[in-house]
Amino acid sequence: MDKLDDWVQEAVADFSKATDSAALEDAKAKYLGKQGRITEQMKSLAALPPEQKKQAGAAINQAKARIELALNARREALAEASLQTKLEAEAIDVTLPGRRLGRGGIHPVMRTWMRIENIFTRVGFDVADGPEIENDWYNFTALNSPENHPARSMQDTFYLEGGLLLRTHTSPMQVRYARQHIQRYAGQADMPEIKVIAPGRTYRVDSDATHSPMFHQFEGLWIGTEVSFADLKSVYTHFLHAFFERDDMVVRFRPSYFPFTEPSAEVDMMFEAGPLKGRWLEIAGSGQVHPTVIRNFGLDPEKYMGFAFGSGLERLTMLRYGVKDLRLFFDGDIRFLQQFA
Repeated sequence: MDKLDDWVQEAVADFSKATDSAALEDAKAKYLGKQGRITEQMKSLAALPPEQKKQAGAAINQAKARIELALNARREALAEASLQTKLEAEAIDVTLPGRRLGRGGIHPVMRTWMRIENIFTRVGFDVADGPEIENDWYNFTALNSPENHPARSMQDTFYLEGGLLLRTHTSPMQVRYARQHIQRYAGQADMPEIKVIAPGRTYRVDSDATHSPMFHQFEGLWIGTEVSFADLKSVYTHFLHAFFERDDMVVRFRPSYFPFTEPSAEVDMMFEAGPLKGRWLEIAGSGQVHPTVIRNFGLDPEKYMGFAFGSGLERLTMLRYGVKDLRLFFDGDIRFLQQFA
């Protein structure tokens, strides 16, 4: 039986030397495998006399149990060591500052939108909002562009079923707002002047570095009994100086054509300093509201007159911040947008 005690001691020593599961299984096979020492001893019991077999078998089983106990203890120790190593490798240092969520910011085009509203409301203009899905009458016909009018080809758009379309400009809001204004003050002797801007999204089939199928625009409208083209020049020139916060600019009104104004003018501006010095930049379309459009408002063009203008928000934003490609506003590149946060 001394031999069995020695084997138990050797097994404990071999198990202790094993540094991983594979080495431990190899050491186990030496004692408990099919050809292991304990297994061979169990096989040898068959050759012993019955009176010795019982005593020898009990001794062998006791040695086997001690070896299995040592084996399981070593397995648990290796598993614990492996887990500890993994935990240390994947540990999170809770003493470090946490990862904060990124702070959002106002999109540069929305900054322009808010700035425009602020400038015009300070000089008495209302702000109107309306549907982006329009019908043909508000988008074209009421604005002096009847069916088959050549000006419609300048505003290719996205048509929907039922005679609807995605609006090509925010000008339909001039008609909607004016008609609502007239209804609001119906029956009163003196109707207040119509002074409104209408910023919003518009849609045309166009896409390049300076155009987008979806873009933002704002319209301005001032209708009264004594509103002249001189008022248009004064209001829009004031807006440009306030928007760009610069006095070193020249503004000119260049004759042009729009079906809903007559006379009509493109508005150009030129900076007298900086990277754009000496370069004329087209910034808006404008003009005295056409008598047909006044009539579609529900007013008498012999009594009421006024002006309208429209500008693209993206173009104003590009000029204010020095952005050269309009598509950057819609790419969703955080690196670009973080400059405005």
